[in-house]
Parts: sequence; C-alpha cells; structure tokens
Amino acid sequence: MEAASPATFRPTWQQVLGHGLYLGALSAVASVTTGVIVELAWQRPGGPPGWMWPLLMCVPMLLGTVIGLLTGRRTGVVVGARGIRTSSVFGEGEADWHRVVDLRAERRGSRNVVSVYLDSGASVQLHAPYDGGLFAADPQFELKVFALSHLWRSHRFGGLPS
Repeated sequence: MEAASPATFRPTWQQVLGHGLYLGALSAVASVTTGVIVELAWQRPGGPPGWMWPLLMCVPMLLGTVIGLLTGRRTGVVVGARGIRTSSVFGEGEADWHRVVDLRAERRGSRNVVSVYLDSGASVQLHAPYDGGLFAADPQFELKVFALSHLWRSHRFGGLPS
C-alpha cells in the first residue's frame, strides 16, 4: 500500500496580504525618508519636483506588496512520512520524526505559533500555521495545531496505519 499524502500548511491569503502590505509600507517609509534627505540636501532653488512625493510613496508600496504576495505563498510546512519540512524564500529545513520530542503552540510576540522541540534541545518555530491579530488571524489555527499534533503522535508512537 502507498503511504498517505503529505499534509501541507501555508499562510492564509489574509496573512499573505497582510505580509505584503507590511513590506510595502516599510518600503514606502524608507523611500520617503530618502526623499526627505534628498530634499534637505537639494542645492537648486524650489526643491525637487512635486510629482516626486506620490512616486516615492506609491511605487515602493506597490512593489513591496507584490513581492510580499509572491513570496508569502511559497512559505509553508509539509508534514510527511519522514518528518516535518519547512520552506521559505530564505531556505528550507527538515526535522525527522525520530528527532522531534515535542510539538506545541506557543505565544511568541503578538502571535501564536507552532514550535517543534528536537532531541538536541533546539526548538524550531514553524512558518505556518500561525495566528495573530488583524491580517495575521487564522480562524482554523487550533484545528491545524491539532492535526499537526496528531500526525506527530501517530509517527512517534507507532506510525500511521497504511
């Protein structure tokens, strides 16, 4: 018989949108700050052109939002027969089931996240699922944590039935 298909956990579309808006806002603030510094150093009379300010706000905001949206859905966790595999734009990691000694939901900053504790004493914070306020809210967070916990316990204490 074939093994069960892996379970995948990714941020919700609201979380991805919130991350994109956050990156866009940070980009716009950096751009406008740069614009203010340039205006203070401007040597010509009259200052820089007036169309520069909307451009400095809108272009980085849109660019940051698009980048956040494109990269946000690439982040996630795949739980399979071998263990837990995390993926993000910056890298991937894997924890085999025999190395996982505990899996639980914890409060980190303003979010509830899932942490995996390894036999080496290290803990790994999973990229998904997570729950927070406003755009970071996930109404099914508890169900996802329960599913992760069930998968871990099934592998830890005898494996999943085939």
